[in-house]
Amino acid sequence: MADGTATKLVYHAYSSSPGAGEGLLARLLGKKQPSVMGVLNVTPDSFSDGGRYLDPQIAIAHAKRLAAEGADILDIGAESTRPYGGAVRVTLDEERQRLDPVLPAVVALGVPVSIDTLKAAVAAWAIEAGAAIVNDVWGLQRDPDMARVVAEHDAPIIIMHNRESADPAIDIVAEVTEFFSRSLEIAWRAGIRHDRIVLDPGIGFGKTAEQSLICIARLRTFHSFGLPLLVGASRKRFINAIVPSEPIERLGGSLAAHLLAAENGAAIIRVHDVAPTVQALAVAAAIRHAR
Repeated sequence: MADGTATKLVYHAYSSSPGAGEGLLARLLGKKQPSVMGVLNVTPDSFSDGGRYLDPQIAIAHAKRLAAEGADILDIGAESTRPYGGAVRVTLDEERQRLDPVLPAVVALGVPVSIDTLKAAVAAWAIEAGAAIVNDVWGLQRDPDMARVVAEHDAPIIIMHNRESADPAIDIVAEVTEFFSRSLEIAWRAGIRHDRIVLDPGIGFGKTAEQSLICIARLRTFHSFGLPLLVGASRKRFINAIVPSEPIERLGGSLAAHLLAAENGAAIIRVHDVAPTVQALAVAAAIRHAR
């Protein structure tokens, strides 16, 4: 495609094929308020809780807690994709070794599981082990086999915007829009169905604090793609830029960001703190309906 607009037009034409709206995503998106995705990091170096759930039994117990608190999706990752640099890349074998004692037990809880991975081989293995969704923080633009794996398994895919580093000089909304257009071109060519795709602007990833705020404030811009949006602002550093705080102290800022994201059309909210988020979304919805 010559530009992002052309990509969007082509992809919307493709999306009109029969079957759109069916399946897991349709059920998750059919709720009266955004679905809540609970984060489970089985890593030693994630920015917020690295190492806390590396032990398989502790990880499984935490997954049970997230499910009991109302998580609609459990997002499990075994390689840190921390947005501020410093993440240590791991081998395919090491990533699978971290997941192997945890993933089957989490899948058995009966809550849809998404696999947060950069590697197509890990995504394929996890889907075959029961994961239902692929969460790719490089939006099909890092591992050249990822789109093929997603298409072959007919799996829902979360396409997240990312950059190697932040550039305060760029128009971040235009940058994210162009990135999504490239990702959707890849998805279309691989045969990934329109009703299997969620877009995530990647709060904190390759963005200044101000750019993260802009992405939330102008979230509705990304509805031009005709796809559901996910926002994961939980404990991110932009909160610290407003009110100095450690990651564990950013619940208030996370809730504020997610409530505004929901008002701006987010269909899925990705969080570390499930119970407070479920409560906040429910109360906000009740107030909105009382108008």
